Amino acid sequence: MTSSLDRSAARLAWARHVTGQPDLILAPASADASFRSYLRGHVDGQPVIVMDSPPDREDPAPWVEIGGRLAAAGLHVPKVMVADMAQGFLLIEDLGTRTYLPELTDATVDALYGDALDALLRMQAHVDTDGLPAFDHAWQTMEMEIMPTWFLQKHLGATVACGEWDIVENAFTAIMHAIAGQPRAFMHRDYHSRNLLVTAERSPGIIDFQGAMSGPITYDLASLLRDAYIVWDNERVEGWVEAYRLRLLDARMLDESVDTDRFRRWFDLTGLQRHIKILGLFCRLYYRDGKPGYLDDLPRVLRYVLDTARRHADVAPLADYIEATIGDRDIRVANPA
Repeated sequence: MTSSLDRSAARLAWARHVTGQPDLILAPASADASFRSYLRGHVDGQPVIVMDSPPDREDPAPWVEIGGRLAAAGLHVPKVMVADMAQGFLLIEDLGTRTYLPELTDATVDALYGDALDALLRMQAHVDTDGLPAFDHAWQTMEMEIMPTWFLQKHLGATVACGEWDIVENAFTAIMHAIAGQPRAFMHRDYHSRNLLVTAERSPGIIDFQGAMSGPITYDLASLLRDAYIVWDNERVEGWVEAYRLRLLDARMLDESVDTDRFRRWFDLTGLQRHIKILGLFCRLYYRDGKPGYLDDLPRVLRYVLDTARRHADVAPLADYIEATIGDRDIRVANPA
């Protein structure tokens, strides 16, 4: 296996060669929850990004292919200028550093989310889903099972008894039933404030789309409006959700029979599927992958899970069980075992 130092040297040599800049300097731009990383350099005074996606760990092909679909539908994604798929080095457009998260305030959120919801509607109406993997029962189950393994057992040190497994599995079944009833569309899967950028033209810029699937029409809506990194008043969220339902009806992407209550249940339980996964995923990123910081975001995600589950009788027992298992523990503190 190539060492990190060897790969860093190869990456810099490649970037200098393809840009024609023998003195090019690269500095870390960002990293995500995968093995992919991004570095920023300047060519003739203009910023560019080198994406490092080691093929044996993070195949760059899906990023390139999905990006092409989004661009063809008129969405703002980074242009690929040079790609070495064998090495996993790509020179791409720099969309800047203004992610949504630090820009979101009570004064700006309606305008920023307005742009993001416009882009989402375009994505769902116009991006081709042919050949994309389906967000099916097997995939949904696999994701949700990350929670009992990594949050309950690894993080909390809990032993899940048979009767408690019944509570978990009954909730999973109700969630998947709500997902199964929805129209399918292009699903970004991580459409939230850290993956949207404020740009001078065609805002927002959209990144981290390589995991796209064909899935339920409320998934990306829940990802955006019930963001794991920022919380809005529930009444405000429900207003945005209802406005989007009306836009889907107008676009003929939703049947007239889908009223406010049905659509909100879809939104709630699809978001719950995502947040159950995230409870486990943030713990796995910490314990397995050694990525610090994610445990600090657990209380926000937990609050979504508890509040959402308790709005629906068929999944409310899961909230009671999780809360009882946590007890008075501070879930931001790692399990010393």
